[in-house]
Amino acid sequence: MVIKRALQIVFALSLLGTAFSGTLSYGEVFGAGAAACPSPGAPGTIWGYPACVYGFFMFLVVFLVSAGGLYFGARESSGGVT
Repeated sequence: MVIKRALQIVFALSLLGTAFSGTLSYGEVFGAGAAACPSPGAPGTIWGYPACVYGFFMFLVVFLVSAGGLYFGARESSGGVT
């Protein structure tokens, strides 16, 4: 039960992180300030993209892994037929 609770906390935090970094990424890449975005290779970028874009994808991976753990863990503990 402790593992399930920890997975639920990771799920919630990764959901919030995905939403926050997704909002920042959208504003940096597609927003009105996109014309003011630094050029590729400029300080504050990683391979030409703002760091929040990479944060978004990292949070997204953690979100998907924790969601899968919760989903498949619930199926396994309920004795579901595979």
